[in-house]
Amino acid sequence: MPDRKNVDLKPTIDRRLRLQRNIAIPRDQIGDFCRRHHIRRLAFFGSVLRDNFRLDSDVDVLVEFEPGHVPGFAFIRLQRELSALLGRNVDLNTPRSLSRYFRDQVLAEAEVQYAQE
Repeated sequence: MPDRKNVDLKPTIDRRLRLQRNIAIPRDQIGDFCRRHHIRRLAFFGSVLRDNFRLDSDVDVLVEFEPGHVPGFAFIRLQRELSALLGRNVDLNTPRSLSRYFRDQVLAEAEVQYAQE
């Protein structure tokens, strides 16, 4: 187990502060959205966590579904619903849909907004 005394939390705190500055997150509505669509984990990644996020930037979202509840073609409907909720275009992804070339980095840096208890 890593020694928590030596873990640098600054990058995580910086990403969270940038996220809060860059986009309004309706947490209750996100929770309702996730429960309704059998999403066990939802996280933001990409430019929304960085200083280069712009007014025309989309929001990269990573979701993990409950086993047996991957929506198939309804995935696009979920993406549109989440876009309306956040007031921005959303690029919805699953861990499997991410390129193997940057999947590990995305998973390490993603900021979780909802996690099933």
